[in-house]
Amino acid sequence: MNQNNQNTPTPKSTQSTHSPQRNQSTPITQNTQSPQTSQVTFLPKHGHYRNLRVYQVTVMVYDITYYFTQHYLSKGDRTVDQMVQAARSGKQNIAEGNQAAATSSETEIKLTNVAKASLEELLDDYEDYLRVRNMQQWGPLHPRYEKMRQYARSEEIKKEYAATIQRMNDEEIANLCITLIHQAIYMLHKLLVTMQTRFVKEGGIKERMYQSRIIYRNNQ
Repeated sequence: MNQNNQNTPTPKSTQSTHSPQRNQSTPITQNTQSPQTSQVTFLPKHGHYRNLRVYQVTVMVYDITYYFTQHYLSKGDRTVDQMVQAARSGKQNIAEGNQAAATSSETEIKLTNVAKASLEELLDDYEDYLRVRNMQQWGPLHPRYEKMRQYARSEEIKKEYAATIQRMNDEEIANLCITLIHQAIYMLHKLLVTMQTRFVKEGGIKERMYQSRIIYRNNQ
């Protein structure tokens, strides 16, 4: 395997948002125009999951994994289904958790953690693939490690990855996907910390609904 293959493109720009983007939930608010028309809001506002950087990364992980399993694993190999399903689970649970956020903080946290666990499982599969075939997993001392890392963090990869992986060999694709998975796991960890902090400060939907009723009744 030619490890010095320079197929990995040099990123045009390495500036991107690395931490997961998520609007903070809106605290209960009150319209103070008049007691008769005052209203309270207890459903938190949040952005669409497709705008989350971590979701966009997991879409790439899924697409690359599907391509990888179709080209480098035997059709009867059970690992094919395991890897594809793990990649899909990472992507889908982020979407479902985000959609559940308005009415259930518990479900949002649970599904986000499932997404993280699925990606960790997929990471193991890629590492196993490289190890049992005596291929290298690129670490900080590998000459192409930093270049791959920068490319995985760039905006260009979202436009180019489908074409780029067709010019790569299996070792290169596996290391690219490992890099993206590490990126996604890091962002999901930060999301979980944010969710936990928000829940401690603001409570869940039942608490917000109760508070909104108190505000409403006090204005009558």
